[in-house]
Amino acid sequence: MKYSTKLSDTIHILIFIALGDDEQLSSTKIAESIKTNPAYVRQLMATLKNAGIVVNTQGHANAALAKSADKINMYDIYRAVEGDKPLLHLDTDTNPDCGIGINIQFAIGDFYHEIQNMIDEKMKSITLQDIIDRYYLKIRKAKNL
Repeated sequence: MKYSTKLSDTIHILIFIALGDDEQLSSTKIAESIKTNPAYVRQLMATLKNAGIVVNTQGHANAALAKSADKINMYDIYRAVEGDKPLLHLDTDTNPDCGIGINIQFAIGDFYHEIQNMIDEKMKSITLQDIIDRYYLKIRKAKNL
């Protein structure tokens, strides 16, 4: 089973944009950092633009954050790239002739729903600026090793 990395890849892209040093950021350069292909980066960038998280800067191909990093939260980023998909997924292909197989998903589903609500609230409290601050903290700690 392959898990989606769209959220982490998209945050990676947003950090590139937020920390950009006025040099032209190409999808190729960002893709090299993520270890993916440029078309995937462009696809995620288009999704971010459609969600109003990034804008193109006038006269340039470069993107910029549509609002300050402390006003963009992880929940908004997640919903932009994953839509309404939950983080936890039930296996709905269980044996309907088995008493456990047919009913366990209902029991698990209640807990998954509670967990998803907690995750959503936590993601709403984490801003892009929080992630940038943590990024710099990790760099400082690594330099002190």
